[in-house]
Amino acid sequence: MRKGLVGLIAVGAAGAMALSACGGSSSGGTDTGSAGASSTAAAGKIGVILPDSASSARWETADRKFLEDAFKAAGVQYDIQNAGGDKTKFATIADGMISGGAKVLMIVNLDSDTGAAVIKKATAAGIPVIDYDRLTLGGGAAYYVSFDNVAVGTAIGEGLVKGMQANGKKDGPVVLLNGSPTDNNATLFKQGYETVIKGAGYTVAADQAVPDWDNTKAGTIFEQIFTQTKGDFVGVAAANDGLGGAAIAVLQKNKLAGKIPVTGQDATDEGLQRVLLGTQYVTVYKAIKKDADAASALAISLIQGDKAAADAAATGKTKDSTTGADVPSVLLEPQAIYNDTVKAVIDDGFTTKEKVCTTPELQKACTEAGIS
Repeated sequence: MRKGLVGLIAVGAAGAMALSACGGSSSGGTDTGSAGASSTAAAGKIGVILPDSASSARWETADRKFLEDAFKAAGVQYDIQNAGGDKTKFATIADGMISGGAKVLMIVNLDSDTGAAVIKKATAAGIPVIDYDRLTLGGGAAYYVSFDNVAVGTAIGEGLVKGMQANGKKDGPVVLLNGSPTDNNATLFKQGYETVIKGAGYTVAADQAVPDWDNTKAGTIFEQIFTQTKGDFVGVAAANDGLGGAAIAVLQKNKLAGKIPVTGQDATDEGLQRVLLGTQYVTVYKAIKKDADAASALAISLIQGDKAAADAAATGKTKDSTTGADVPSVLLEPQAIYNDTVKAVIDDGFTTKEKVCTTPELQKACTEAGIS
């Protein structure tokens, strides 16, 4: 699979849907706004429910900003709220949006059961739902926009194998530190990296999921794994940067950070810093702006009454393993990021040198990586 930062999505006949995002970031629980008048009349609001801000910084620092920028540029009304990891709050927000004039709903579910209940209510009210980033199993969303999540896992696995082989470890036991068991993406990530790791001849020393992607729980779980295995493993497949950071903290305490390769994903500032310093071998970059732009383009077409444009953009299909149905999808490609390619993430505008190169040690590492 090509790993370029550009050309990740072709919208074909829906090219006119492409939106440009501009400047500024936003934060807070709710953003409701409109800007100007769109070229096509749009009635009602686009409602967006983000899942939390603890599992990954991306939801508030990246997704919210890019979605808001796109909606403002199109001149449509929107309401972006964050459920804060609370399933009851998620359902309450959805009820408020459904009864409060939302004509399109975009959700990042906390689990499939909660998400499916929301989709059922919205669909009954005639509101199309876009599953954003996570597919709601059994939900029946009208569209799904995400990265190819098996490919994300494959990139994690390939990165880990590369790191273990660079350490001279051609085989041996590996720890799998997986994402939340209620997140279908975590299942797909694991499918990708487990296939690569086992296919390369490595065995599994421990295989543990982390409830709710909770980094604190991840630290406790990995501490227990380290004790049980007596540290006898050659690599750690961590499903995102937060989990990777938790594992690395335990390795650091045992003077093994940088000696055992650890993975991650999301290209967070902390993850990129660890990659530069050598304590994390790889992160996986998902160009979230492209993810947000693709999803917002679908939502804007739908609220403007142009379902044909939305259908033309969602050329992929994703199988719902619960219902067997194929969900019309827009799937994007990830990119593995190593020490010598951190610069690509900064050049892409996802983060900045100032946010990554924050200490003398990191400034030296940034210079060596060509970040200036």
